[in-house]
Amino acid sequence: CLRLATASYLPGCMLLRMLRCPHESLSRIRTSLLSKFISSSRPTLRSFDRSQKHIVSALFPGLPMASGSKATPRAPTPPPVVDESARARVHADACIDRPPEYWDYEALNVAWGDQDRYEVVRKVGRGKYSEVFEGIDVRDDTRCIIKILKPVKKKKIKREIKILQNIKGGTNIIKLMDTVRDPNARTPSLVFEYVNNTDFKVLYPTLSDLDIRYYLYELLKALAFCHSVGIMHRDVKPHNVMIDHQKRQLRLIDWGLAEFYFPGREYNVRVASRYFKGPELLVDYQLYDYSLDMWSLGCMMAAIIFKREPFFFGHDNHDQLVKIARVLGTDSLFDYLDTYSIELNSVLENKLGSHARKPWSKFVTAENQHLVSAEAIDLLDKMLRYDHMQRITSEEAMAHPYFAPVREAEAASMQADPSDG
Repeated sequence: CLRLATASYLPGCMLLRMLRCPHESLSRIRTSLLSKFISSSRPTLRSFDRSQKHIVSALFPGLPMASGSKATPRAPTPPPVVDESARARVHADACIDRPPEYWDYEALNVAWGDQDRYEVVRKVGRGKYSEVFEGIDVRDDTRCIIKILKPVKKKKIKREIKILQNIKGGTNIIKLMDTVRDPNARTPSLVFEYVNNTDFKVLYPTLSDLDIRYYLYELLKALAFCHSVGIMHRDVKPHNVMIDHQKRQLRLIDWGLAEFYFPGREYNVRVASRYFKGPELLVDYQLYDYSLDMWSLGCMMAAIIFKREPFFFGHDNHDQLVKIARVLGTDSLFDYLDTYSIELNSVLENKLGSHARKPWSKFVTAENQHLVSAEAIDLLDKMLRYDHMQRITSEEAMAHPYFAPVREAEAASMQADPSDG
């Protein structure tokens, strides 16, 4: 068993004792320890960060912690040779046309802010790579969101920070306010603007048809912006869309899996959450692009308008593709595979079987029919295409007839108050 001695960094010299047990997950133990620490006071980010270091060291003995040594200067990695058969339909050269300083995140020197400026208030979420808290900026007592990163490769942290810096000020993109790090523990934290979010499982069922069109349009603005500057989000899902319904404000968050796009570059397919993974990821096609985000958005839209969350409910990655094939059919799936010379895993091919395409009308019920229009179905059909090159782009989607009422309302608002926007 593993025992932690009295920890002076905890209020009241709390004694932490922990057993390694196969029946209790490390994440549960860790969360429990952190919650005990937080509930005992409103800790400064520095003291909280030190507790993180001790807990991580205990749970993962031998895990290398970030060091303070400076990275060895190196030449930036050049863009790959362009493969003309694997170019995004739009913004293919957005990164190529920019200097290396824009996309070479490994060369980034992070300017760390003052950690003592922030206090942790309460936990609001967690993910695979981070713990998220509501915090206070003690200088002006304003609320913020503090994302404390778990131990990961330094280049991944640099990539997230560089992308957040590049897209700062973009329409409906969460604003990075500060980057801080404890000088001893060296666990980095990202500080963001605060959004008074309502959980999507509570909010979405209450939204009207016009509300849904409005928020999807606002989300498209964020995607259109990041795509235009050469960045794929790669984790679009309801959990990463913060909505303050009272202010009708939307923010796209969690850029930890985001990546710079270069045509012809092979990307990791282990991105996005299962229910929102595009077919390209599920068949291990690495030459994907921004259109991955449009598939994920289509999955969100289908779940909302059909009131079926999630829309494609696979139990694992293989089953996820099976669930997609039962809706879109297997004929067009095999056409897609043939087009890009993709060979399926034999186990997956056997699981797929043969399925006819199911018309979208099959998903319309008395409960959701007020949200399903011909325009909605047309837009959805253009998003949920096997062939990523055939999917509608974010800019094209914003011009779709489905959003005509939103565009008209926005134009009227701008005309009434030209300073708004």
